[in-house]
Amino acid sequence: MTKKKDIEVLRVTYLRGPNIWTYRPVIEAWLDIGELENFPSNKLPGLYERLTAILPGLIVHRCGVGEHGGFLERLRDGTYAGHILEHVVLELQNLAGMKTGFGKTREISPDSGLYKMAFRTRQEEVGRAALAAGRDLLMAMIEDRPYDLDATVARLTDLVESLCLGPSTGNIVDAAGVRKIPHIRLTDGNLVQLGHGAAQRRIWTAETEHTSAIAEGIASDKDLTKTLVSSCGVPVPEGELVTSAAQAWEAAQDIGLPVVVKPYDGNHGRGVSLNLSNEADVAAAYALAAIEGDSSSVIVERFIVGDEHRLLVVGRRVVAAAAGESLWVTGDGNATVLELCNSQINTDPRRGETEEFPLGLVKPHESGEIVLELKRQGMTHQSVPADGQKVLIQPNGNVAIDVTDKVHPQVAAMAALAARVVGLDIAGIDLVTSDITRPLEETGGAIIEVNASPGLLAHLKPAEGEPRNVGEAIVEHLFGEATGRMPIVGIAGNHGTTMIARLVAWLLQISGKKTGLTCAEGLFVNGRLLPRDGFSDWETGERLLLNKNVEAGVFENSARMILSEGLAYDKCAVGVVTDVTDFEALNDFHIDSEDKLYNVLRTQVDVVLPGGAAVLNAADPQVVDMADLCDGEVIFYGVDEHLAAIAAHRQDNQRVVFQRADRIVLATGHTDVASLPLSPLVPPEAVLAAIAAGWALGLTPELIGAGLRTYEAAPKRPHH
Repeated sequence: MTKKKDIEVLRVTYLRGPNIWTYRPVIEAWLDIGELENFPSNKLPGLYERLTAILPGLIVHRCGVGEHGGFLERLRDGTYAGHILEHVVLELQNLAGMKTGFGKTREISPDSGLYKMAFRTRQEEVGRAALAAGRDLLMAMIEDRPYDLDATVARLTDLVESLCLGPSTGNIVDAAGVRKIPHIRLTDGNLVQLGHGAAQRRIWTAETEHTSAIAEGIASDKDLTKTLVSSCGVPVPEGELVTSAAQAWEAAQDIGLPVVVKPYDGNHGRGVSLNLSNEADVAAAYALAAIEGDSSSVIVERFIVGDEHRLLVVGRRVVAAAAGESLWVTGDGNATVLELCNSQINTDPRRGETEEFPLGLVKPHESGEIVLELKRQGMTHQSVPADGQKVLIQPNGNVAIDVTDKVHPQVAAMAALAARVVGLDIAGIDLVTSDITRPLEETGGAIIEVNASPGLLAHLKPAEGEPRNVGEAIVEHLFGEATGRMPIVGIAGNHGTTMIARLVAWLLQISGKKTGLTCAEGLFVNGRLLPRDGFSDWETGERLLLNKNVEAGVFENSARMILSEGLAYDKCAVGVVTDVTDFEALNDFHIDSEDKLYNVLRTQVDVVLPGGAAVLNAADPQVVDMADLCDGEVIFYGVDEHLAAIAAHRQDNQRVVFQRADRIVLATGHTDVASLPLSPLVPPEAVLAAIAAGWALGLTPELIGAGLRTYEAAPKRPHH
């Protein structure tokens, strides 16, 4: 069959955990570049110019050259279509707002035109769409055809905004990542698990598992909130709950004009009308609040003079504060109010309709609050103000100016107290004051609302002032000094791995930890067999990480699983590798040598934590070579104490486990730390590996010996 100058995508796999390419999830694509194998980029006239013109951002791709412009150097000198596609896909994801940088492309076999290409993606569907679009774009550039990049980026951006974590949740997850706390996304939305097993915490944007339903209920009842907060000495505006426009006007007169009218249960400032001084305005504001709050119950309260502020309370302290400002437009004698808003306010690059923008678009023809404000000035959105006439659009709100460093300690204390009284661990405290640097009693300021699940964007991306890393404060609140990790042991190889996994799980179990185990014989928690329900190996492993009762996890990882799905966990305390054999069983992955199998199994050693240990078979030379890859300690094991790797390791005063006559010896350097009776369990190498893993986990030789004596080789099956 005649090959064409084309790129055919043969297979696409989403590797959800650490894999042969990198520690993070990637999409792996198998490519057939056909006749393009004979046409590197420097033999495709005009490709360099066309590609750099349509994707100028490629200039920052470092590639294997390791410096700015590195990829373009490769493109100019000659590189192949698979490698070019890798960088095109990465750049498309970057343009869509999903920043990624890792990619690799490797030829499957010489002169075959077949390649494996992997690229980092933060969301599978976005990555797959970027791959398809990247292939089309590259072929258009090769064939000198037009390509609508703007439409592609718009489509990918829509996917990113609808499928990826929002910026607030993303900031918390990123802050956890800085502390090496793992995360698992639990839904397509913003519900995220930070940490594993019993060490986990859950967040839903700015709500945590510590945020009680009772506290949220109180916060949504604004009248009850004011009563509770006021009872603790926190200043709040005098107010009254009403159920009709007539009652609203009567309450306004009792409280004293001007007043504020707002929904009984509302948020984000919707339906709130300020500085009302006559019956018509109060009646109109009541109608708006009733619609926005979907209830006839509406609150009328005293108008506090000053600027609105939002203080973010995390735990028992204020971690960020932002101030609002009034919005005005200036007439030119020609443009309508709507046109002036679009030209003078909505052109601000900080404004937009998605979560990435700290300020929203102003819509005087849609916003009920603005409609009322314009009506009070005798205008509508279609009015044409005179040249130089200033028109008030919003008297308050637009809270996006950072004032964290200006907040008076007494104001911060009042905000923290209000959150604590309501019962919220994370709260957005809305207050009005003319001067945030002075105590509230001096300015006549007051706290007007306590909000559950506060937005974080105004603090992450303030319109003015210093951005605040509020995610860091939330992670600190959730974890303190904890790591969010439980002990995880991963076992890879071909011989005796199931036995090792089961024996290590037993040792952990008798040490007092509720232990999860996933291996070839099934999914177990503390020895109880659980149904797999058709889940893949990776999904079964993730079930252990999700289980809040599990305090330690043991995972048997086949080479096939690493190739097809990746590891279920990001890092482990102990990684065991038994052997590098039987690559023939992986021919369907183009693994056709022990060297290629080595690159698969080394993944288990690559993910060992710096404070952890790799447990390696001293009798397999390729396994021994993995020692240099480990960020933590290395413990060698072997039946023969005279194995070269064991002898050298002892010379370096490192830990080893070996068999000597009828005893099993645990040694550090040339010092025998413990000696255990030879176990009848087989294979003996598996027993030694399990002992070494238990020792690496900090289990005592006495407990390990007890575990060997009490271990049952046949797993218990549930009775039906």
